[in-house]
Amino acid sequence: DAPPSPDFYSTLAIAMLLLWLIIYASVGLYNPRNLLGGTSEYELVFRAATIGLLTVIIVEFLFTELIIARGWLLLAAGLSFLFTSGGRFLLRRVVYAMRRRGFFVRPTLVVGYNEEGKLLAEQLLLWKTSGLELAGVVASTKKGESGELPVLGSLDQLDELVAKHNIGELVLATSALSREDMLGIFKRYGVSNDVNVRLSSGLFEVITTGLDVREIGYVPLMSVNRVRLTGADRTLKLLLDYGLTLPGLVVLSPLLLLIAILVKLDSPGPVIYRRRVMGLNGREFDAFKFRTMVTNGHELIEADPKLKAELDEHHKLKEDPRVTRLGGFLRRFSLDELPQLFNVILRDMSLVGPRMISPPEMSKYDQWGINLLTVRPGITGMWQVGGRSEINYAERVRLDMHYIRNWSIWLDLHLLIQTIPAVFKARGAY
Repeated sequence: DAPPSPDFYSTLAIAMLLLWLIIYASVGLYNPRNLLGGTSEYELVFRAATIGLLTVIIVEFLFTELIIARGWLLLAAGLSFLFTSGGRFLLRRVVYAMRRRGFFVRPTLVVGYNEEGKLLAEQLLLWKTSGLELAGVVASTKKGESGELPVLGSLDQLDELVAKHNIGELVLATSALSREDMLGIFKRYGVSNDVNVRLSSGLFEVITTGLDVREIGYVPLMSVNRVRLTGADRTLKLLLDYGLTLPGLVVLSPLLLLIAILVKLDSPGPVIYRRRVMGLNGREFDAFKFRTMVTNGHELIEADPKLKAELDEHHKLKEDPRVTRLGGFLRRFSLDELPQLFNVILRDMSLVGPRMISPPEMSKYDQWGINLLTVRPGITGMWQVGGRSEINYAERVRLDMHYIRNWSIWLDLHLLIQTIPAVFKARGAY
């Protein structure tokens, strides 16, 4: 049989374009709830491209006279994923920039003024690109201003406040409200086209691992997952870790050997430094790093009270007298962390995850500490991309919690790609 003409592929491309648009709509890519959804959009785009590819293959199988080059078909599906994902990535960047300037945001009220309500409000204030602009907090009873959180009024003034501030979102802090209060709010706004009502879990600090909802005895009951990643998610992360780490170790083995020799020649002491850190479910392990400090570093710190106080506060020193000549270079470009690839092989760590911390640092995470240990720490992560040692502890905690709550395999891939320029820029590396 003669191969199909270029006109055939032009017609096929138009048909596939229409098919892809239908599939995109069916998987929810045009649903406002999924637009600007971060890396979760990549998952939907990949699912749509896969469905489209399988649909064309099935049609070709059913109509044997239809002959499509496999290479052309794979290229079309691959390019549709790359261009759609790239376009949505650029769109998010533009919209996020505009949200920081007050555009494309919905005025929001946090209803309920207790510890959970404060935490919810603080998160909204910090996350400028969420699309929810905090107008204020509504208390069960009338209270005044409290720091950066303006309490606009009491619950019986809610209708007035919604109208006055043109509110589009109500976030209910359930632990601060009675059952009757929540029922009253849902009766008034639950079916409104102008106001969207969101309900917190009541355990804002605890529930980052996801919920399992099951009906038992006709009663829907929720349970909290013990770890963040289960089932297919756990398998995907394992495949990503081993799929990149094993070939990476083979390729990097000459560099690892060279660095090991240089460390040994640069200063006396072991080549590998073992740092005791917290792992999954609180299990401690030794994280491997190339030694970047002199062996008598403890004595140098004890001799300088100012440095000791800085180290106790930040667990890092910007001007660290303990760092060797080679150590400064290794730290600048994160080469000292390459031995942690063996920690990934041992399943102590992942390529991407929260920043690993030592047991004493757990106190810095306060009520968030229980969540930090639901996933393995990573060699890189949002903290690495966000500025490494330059960001303060509060920001590190926020980034770690955001990663845990919003994990997807696409977020890991996104962070891995962003790590490369972050390392070469060496911003915040010391």
